[in-house]
Amino acid sequence: MSAEIVVIGAGVIGLSCAIKLQANFTVTIVAKDFPAPFETIDPIAQINYTSPWGGAHNRWVPPSPSGENAREHAFALTTWKHMRALRDVNPESGITFMKGIEYLEAPSIEYTSLTEARAKELNMEGFRLLQPGEFPDDRVKWGCVYDTWCVNPMVYCCFLLRKFTMGGGRIRKRELRDVAEVFALPPEDFGLGRVDAVVNASGYGIGADPNMYVTKGQTCLVGDPCPATLTRQNADGSWTFSVPRGYDGGTVIGGTKEVDDWGTRPSEEVREKLLGDFRETWPGVPAGRFYTVIADIVGRRPTRKGGPRIEGEAIKDGHFVMHAYGLGGRGYELSWGVAEEVAKRVEDHFA
Repeated sequence: MSAEIVVIGAGVIGLSCAIKLQANFTVTIVAKDFPAPFETIDPIAQINYTSPWGGAHNRWVPPSPSGENAREHAFALTTWKHMRALRDVNPESGITFMKGIEYLEAPSIEYTSLTEARAKELNMEGFRLLQPGEFPDDRVKWGCVYDTWCVNPMVYCCFLLRKFTMGGGRIRKRELRDVAEVFALPPEDFGLGRVDAVVNASGYGIGADPNMYVTKGQTCLVGDPCPATLTRQNADGSWTFSVPRGYDGGTVIGGTKEVDDWGTRPSEEVREKLLGDFRETWPGVPAGRFYTVIADIVGRRPTRKGGPRIEGEAIKDGHFVMHAYGLGGRGYELSWGVAEEVAKRVEDHFA
């Protein structure tokens, strides 16, 4: 029997899941917001549509000796392979491969225990530990370089949406308040005239989840190119990072993570600190150089205590819902791993 699957959400997780599910099911995406060019997205009205504002790159978070983060690392490896295949077959997809550089002032055990041999076992390609002489200053206690990828979010998400629709997928622009609402939508909204299961890829997990909270981040988009991603964790827990977007998308410079802050307006003072911290850390920026500021961006990362929710659930009237939300700032780097897991569990449900 052919089944109709509805995916709630058209962010990177929803789009990836929808494409994976298309192999075996009829799929419709229902969402309030859909991918569009950067220039047309309202930064305040669409602040909860997280994917356009993401750094959108791969930063390895290795499993700890006790195995913590092992699931997420497996998702990241799956995503890495898929990104490389997409880049090779579809160079227009907005994916760029480059080096990633990390500097940590207070490294946790996941990093202090990471050797080059262990990184090879974990399939972290191009990994090399940096020596103290390669650090930007003596506050840095650990560093590495590795091969990584980043994407231009608008180019990439528009590519995924087009790939989905060209594969026969349907889209419906609707604002939902509850997962159960999908089963009450008009039958003509769906290819088979019914809904057999729902994938909840709504970012914040539409409905009541007490483990969800928002993490606000402010970044600055500059027009200047950067040949690598850079991540620095400071001893006080703050961050400095840059993510080149490629495809004439400039570079995102950021570093703020503000828990339970629902503010929407960027701060010029924060922008100057972000740019100043990056200038001090990145050796490729000439002293005194000014950046070409394109935009200040505030985004909300849908974060969840205990990690992402990737699980199935039977709701009212026995309807099946597969949850895939709460990935915080790691949506892009885990996307295809999550999509494969979601597709497998939905397939198992109908087996």
